[in-house]
Amino acid sequence: MKVRKATMNDYQAIVEFQQAMAHETEGIELHLDPLEKGVKAVLEDPNKGIYYVAEINKQVVSSLLTTYEWSDWRNGTVLWIQSVYVMPQYRRRGVYRSMYSHIKSMVLSSDDLKGIRLYADKSNLAAHKTYENLGMNQDHYITFEWLK
Repeated sequence: MKVRKATMNDYQAIVEFQQAMAHETEGIELHLDPLEKGVKAVLEDPNKGIYYVAEINKQVVSSLLTTYEWSDWRNGTVLWIQSVYVMPQYRRRGVYRSMYSHIKSMVLSSDDLKGIRLYADKSNLAAHKTYENLGMNQDHYITFEWLK
């Protein structure tokens, strides 16, 4: 398995993964136009975030997006992992663990990166278990949102 930064060549796979994830986790169908533009915007501008993909036998089987949170308390950047998707036939085979390890090693080797955060749907207990098995813990914050 190989974990690497995504390129524009991975665009279609990432769009398809995001459609599948939204359907699986929230039962919604994403509007294709804003999704395609959103994925493309990240791939073209790393200041928005960075996609990473996992390949097995040169096939992209998973993707995730990291975005940035400035922490004044830590004087550095916390990476947020979001938009995680692993193709169903590759789940429970260490794909996400490899991707997480890749991100964690980047944080450990950088003076500017201070940690990793992510959020998961309250009902996605399988994801909670995966994150806990990697040594992550639930924090003491509750996430609130307002979306247009």
